[in-house]
Amino acid sequence: MIQQTVLPFKLEMMVGHLAENELVAGDEFREGNQSPSSRNLEFLKHCESQLPRGKRIKAFRADSASYQAQIINYCHKKNIYFAMGGDQDKAVLRQINGIPQSAWRIDQNGFLSEFVHCMNKTQHSFRMIVIRRPVQGLLFDEKQERYTLIATNRTEGAEEVVQWYSKRGDSSENRIKDLKIGFGMERMPCGQFEANAVFFRIGVLAYNLGRLFVLKTLSSSWHSHQVQTLRWKLYETAGKVIFHGGAIWLKVRRSLQGLFADIRGRTWQFSCR
Repeated sequence: MIQQTVLPFKLEMMVGHLAENELVAGDEFREGNQSPSSRNLEFLKHCESQLPRGKRIKAFRADSASYQAQIINYCHKKNIYFAMGGDQDKAVLRQINGIPQSAWRIDQNGFLSEFVHCMNKTQHSFRMIVIRRPVQGLLFDEKQERYTLIATNRTEGAEEVVQWYSKRGDSSENRIKDLKIGFGMERMPCGQFEANAVFFRIGVLAYNLGRLFVLKTLSSSWHSHQVQTLRWKLYETAGKVIFHGGAIWLKVRRSLQGLFADIRGRTWQFSCR
């Protein structure tokens, strides 16, 4: 998954997450005046190059900034399933307006339909899933409905594709929030682009180390916690280090003894691999 977010001082970061473990596979610190669609294919290839040997990207989801013919062609060439936000250009709107009423089916608070679409430079056609929902809260807006588009080559039903695409919210957007707020990436330390880029990369490394610690030393009940929750439930636990009998001991509350013993055991097992 590729997601972009804007930082203060007209800076922007691009982050690619692995959905299975929510680790950052790739990151890029950008000037804020760059187009969100700039070098997205190169960034996708960079994320793929960061994977362990023998691993590959099997599925890719992103926002509409990645709705590009070269990315779609690359996914078809590499047998990568994709789902990305689509653009409402003239050709797409013409096809939407041509959908008969009988082809719309009820889905949650709106309607769902789809059609086959292609772009001028795409080598294969793909599905364009359309979600139609009424506009709410806009009293003087003449437009009564809005459309959300998902371009995809997945073969499941449209409802399953929408559900899979919507998981970007937790697997990527919430993790970017964790990176920005939890690891202090909301504000850059200075006005120099290169120094801020180094600062951001350190933050990404800290985030990945934090996720690795959670995944390898804590039970699954901890895996969905963001770093703020980990701080007050674990990291800020009161304790006392003492030296006794030639050994170093950590004294904590009796109720936390099992948790800390389990963390220590799992850490030792992970270090022995």
